Amino acid sequence: MVSKYALNVKKSASGKAWVSVDSDSRLAEFYARQFDLPDGVANVLAARIQNKQEAAAFLSPRLRDQLPDPSTLIDMDRAVERVEAALQSNERIAIFADYDVDGATSGALLQRFLSVLGADVLVYVPDREKEGYGPNPAAMNYLKESGCNLVLTLDCGATAFEAIDAANEVGLDVIVLDHHVGAEATPNAVAVVNPNRADEISPHTQLAAVGVVFLFIVALRRKLEVDTDLMNFLDLVALGTVADVASLTGVNRALVAQGLRVMAINPKLGIAELLRAGGVQGAPKASHMGFVIGPRINAGGRIGRSELGVRLLSTDDPEEAAMIASELDNLNRQRQQIERSVFDQALEQANVQADSGAKVIAVSSAGWRQGVVGIVASRLVERFRRPALVAAIEDGIAIGSGRSVSGVALGPAIIDLREEGLLISGGGHNMAAGFRVAEKGFKRFVEVLSSKLSENIDKAAEEVSIRIDAVIGPKGAYAAANALEKLSPFGMGNPEPRFALAGVRLKDLRVIKNSHLAIRLEGPDGFSISAMSFRSIGSPLGDFLQSRPAVIHAVGRIEINTWRGRDEARLVLEDAALAS
Repeated sequence: MVSKYALNVKKSASGKAWVSVDSDSRLAEFYARQFDLPDGVANVLAARIQNKQEAAAFLSPRLRDQLPDPSTLIDMDRAVERVEAALQSNERIAIFADYDVDGATSGALLQRFLSVLGADVLVYVPDREKEGYGPNPAAMNYLKESGCNLVLTLDCGATAFEAIDAANEVGLDVIVLDHHVGAEATPNAVAVVNPNRADEISPHTQLAAVGVVFLFIVALRRKLEVDTDLMNFLDLVALGTVADVASLTGVNRALVAQGLRVMAINPKLGIAELLRAGGVQGAPKASHMGFVIGPRINAGGRIGRSELGVRLLSTDDPEEAAMIASELDNLNRQRQQIERSVFDQALEQANVQADSGAKVIAVSSAGWRQGVVGIVASRLVERFRRPALVAAIEDGIAIGSGRSVSGVALGPAIIDLREEGLLISGGGHNMAAGFRVAEKGFKRFVEVLSSKLSENIDKAAEEVSIRIDAVIGPKGAYAAANALEKLSPFGMGNPEPRFALAGVRLKDLRVIKNSHLAIRLEGPDGFSISAMSFRSIGSPLGDFLQSRPAVIHAVGRIEINTWRGRDEARLVLEDAALAS
C-alpha cells in the first residue's frame, strides 16, 4: 500500500513526489521482535510480506522449497531425452550461447555439466557486430560441418525460425533453452523450453535463461541418475540472474541467495578474478554482480571478443582466468570511453526530441558501436523518464536496442511490429528489446511504436514518484544498514529499500571528480551520517544541494561503507527537498 505524501513532499529537487509505502504497524512490531530487526527495517518487511510464515521463508530462502519440477515446463522432457540419446551415442554437442552475461553463464553452466558427463562439447558464441543476436543459418552450417548433430541455443532461439529451419535442412537437431517472449508459433525445433513461450502456463516467467538451463541440468541429472553436486554451479546461476535484471522473487530469490553463499566461499576462478579487478572485498553482494562483474563480462561481447565471457567462467586454469579477466577489465575501461562519446552525441538528438514532446526518444547515427547502444538507451531513459531507442547505422540498417520504463512493455510491442513487417528482426522483454530495421524505415517504425505505446507512456509519466519505505535518523542508520542484509538479495522484484532522513542539515559538501557530491548530514539530535550523490553535478538535484539550503529532507539507500578500516553507515543520496 502507498500513502501520499511522505514528509509532505509533493515536488522534490528532482521534480518527484515522495510517497510513503504503508505497512501494518502491529505486524512490523511483531517482525521487529521475532526477527530482531530495527523498526525501520521491520516496516520494510511488513510492507513486502504480510504473511508471518512467508516472512520466515523470505528471510531464509531455501532452494528445496522453491525449485519447481523441471518437467512442468513444456518440452523439457523431450529436450532431456534428446540429450540423453546424444550422450549414449557419443554425438558431438554444440552450445550456441548469447554474448551477454546471461548467455555466458548459461554456456559455462551447461558446458561444465556436460563435460562432467564426458560429452564432446563445442561452444559457439556469435560475434555481435558481424552476426547479430541469436542463431543464424551460417552458424548452423558451421556447427554441422564441425561434426555436431545437436545444438542447444541458450538465451536465444525463441524466435529464430529461419536459422532453425536451416539447421533442419542440414540434419542438425536444435533444442532451445530460452526465456525471451516468444511469438504465437514456436520454431521447428526438437524442443523449445521457455517459460515465456506463448502456450506455456508455468508461473516461473521470471527465470533468466541461466535459470532455465539450471532446471534443464536438474532434469538431465535426474534422468541419468548421476551424483554431480549442482549446488556448486549456483554462483553462475546467481550471476546470470542478477545481471539480466530478472525479478528476484520465488525461485530466483532462492537461486541468488544460495549462489551468493557459493560465491563467498568457493567462487569460480573467473568470478574471483573479476571481483578482485573490481576491488570488491569481503562477501560479494547482488549489486557487485550487476555493477562490477556483469559490465566486465559484457565488455567482451560489446567491443571485444564475444567468447571471452564463456571462456572465463568455464576455465579452472588460474593463469587463463587471470589473463582473460585482465583483458575484460581493460575492455570495460575502453567500453566506458566509447559509451561516454556515444551518449554525448545521442544526448544532443534526444534533447531536441524531448523538447518537442516525443513519446519515445529515438536516436541513431552511423559510426556508433553496436555494443554500447543498450547502455546509452538506459541512460537516456534515466534522463528523460520515457522509453528510448538507440541505433547504430551500418550498411543501410539500423541495429539498435531499446529500454523502457515501468508500465510500458517494450519487448512485446516490438515483437508485434516485427510480425507486422515493420522490422527485419526484433524481440525482448518488457523493459528491454533489440531490433533491426532498414534505415529508411526507422522513422516509420518509431512513429508506429510511439502510437502503440502512447497511452501507457502517458500513464507512466503521471506516476513519477519515489517510494519511501521508512523514515530513519542518522543515529539509527548503522543498525538499519546491517539489518538490511537479512532482507537481501536486492534487485528487480525486491528493490533495495529507500529511507528518508527528515530535517537534516548540510554540514559539509565537496565535489568529487567534477561529477559527484560528497556530503555530511546532521540530524536534529546532533548525530551525523556521510552521504554520496553520484553523477549529480549539472542535474537539478546537484544544483539544489550546491545552493546549500539550511535544512532538508534527504532520500536514498543506506549501506555500510568501509574507509581506512572503519565501517560506517552511508546514504547513497538520490533526492532531496526543502524541509518545510
